[in-house]
Amino acid sequence: MSSRDAILGRIRRSLGASGTDATRLATVRHRLAETPVNVIPARGQLPDAERLALFVRKAGEVFATVVRLDSRDDIPSAVADYLRARNLPQAIRHGDDPRLANVPWGREAQLSVTTGPSAGQDLVGLSHADAGVAETGTVVLTSGADNPTTLNFLPDHHIVVVDASTVAGDYETVLADLRRRFGAGVMPRTVNLITGPSRSADIEETLLLGAHGPRSLHILMVEPSQCRS
Repeated sequence: MSSRDAILGRIRRSLGASGTDATRLATVRHRLAETPVNVIPARGQLPDAERLALFVRKAGEVFATVVRLDSRDDIPSAVADYLRARNLPQAIRHGDDPRLANVPWGREAQLSVTTGPSAGQDLVGLSHADAGVAETGTVVLTSGADNPTTLNFLPDHHIVVVDASTVAGDYETVLADLRRRFGAGVMPRTVNLITGPSRSADIEETLLLGAHGPRSLHILMVEPSQCRS
C-alpha cells in the first residue's frame, strides 16, 4: 500500500465511508461535471465604467499601483516611466506571450527586453494577465511558456498588463471563462490569483512588503478611453 492510499484510507475510515460507495461517487462526479455556481457578491455587478473603477480602487487598497492606458502602444513608455520613477535599470523580462511580443518596444530605445523564465536575477518581471477581478482588485495569470510563473514570484517588481475587457466583477465569471477556453476537465497547471504585492505581518504584526515575492505590483490596464469614468 502506498503512502497516498494509506492517508486516503484513514480519511475514509474517519468519515465512515468507503471508496466504492456509489452514492458518494455519483455526488462527486456530478459536482465536478456541473461546477455549480456559488452565491456571487453584488459588489462587482456594475456597469463597465464603474466595474473598472472598482478594480482600480480595490487594487490600490492592497498596495498595488494602476495606470490606465489607451492602447498597447503605450506600454513601452509606461514601463520605462515606472522604472525611471523607482531608479531601476531600464531592463525587464517577459515570457513568450504574443501579446507582449507584439508591443512596439523599439519606441523606448534604452529599454532592454529579454524573454523566458526568471532564474532569480531579474529585478523586474512583466506578465500578461488572463483576467482581472474587480471585487478584490485581483489579476489572474495562468502558467505556461507565455507567462512563466517564475516571473510572478522571483523579481522584486512585477508589472502586469490586463485588458479592461477581461476585468470581470467576480471570481466565478473568470473561472467559468477559463473552463470554456481550456476545455472540459482541462486547466493550466497553475492559476495564480494575485492581489497586491507579497506581504506579511507575521512578525510583531508589522506589515512587510516583499515577504514571499515581489515587493511591488504595478498594473497596466489597457482600455478604450470611452470606458473611463
